[in-house]
Amino acid sequence: MTVLASPAASQVVPGILGFLVVAGMALALFFLLRSMNKQLHKVAREPRWREEAKQEQAKQDYSKNGTPQQG
Repeated sequence: MTVLASPAASQVVPGILGFLVVAGMALALFFLLRSMNKQLHKVAREPRWREEAKQEQAKQDYSKNGTPQQG
């Protein structure tokens, strides 16, 4: 029975397959981050109804006691 000797630690290298795996993961991460950035830019910072309410409130003139002034 022959026992195969394992190579010395200094002789073991990841090789081209290890490089391709890491490069593929980096490429996938790049495209995922780019896609996420596009999606985040699509998200509105404030809802439209809140902006419309602010505009509607700005249109109305109120007196100091809170009742609308007749104009």
